[in-house]
Amino acid sequence: MGVFTFVCRSKGGEWSAKQLEGEIESSAASTYELQRKLVQAATACDSSGGVTSSFSVVTPNSAVFQVVIGGAVGGAFIGGGGAAAAPAGGAAAAAEAPAAEEKKEEKEESDEDMGFSLFD
Repeated sequence: MGVFTFVCRSKGGEWSAKQLEGEIESSAASTYELQRKLVQAATACDSSGGVTSSFSVVTPNSAVFQVVIGGAVGGAFIGGGGAAAAPAGGAAAAAEAPAAEEKKEEKEESDEDMGFSLFD
């Protein structure tokens, strides 16, 4: 599993990024284009599995971009298989979930019975 973290900055309409602990650098005219280039550079270094990424704006001129290769995608698949193999007791817990939703709906209806509405 590879984790690549980049610090991104905008200067003069151009976005640039530098890997936090490594040598990957890139620049582009938009954040979207920059993200694409960084994902391609990261997968060139490590292509061991699925790719997930996260772009978080810190200020209007800076951001953090993280690319995770492998690990997270496989883990979600394994967890899904475990849920499918759950014993019948799991089905009982699943049947209780709709009851909670019904209670929530009743509460919403009771709000309307107060004689006023947000849209009146």
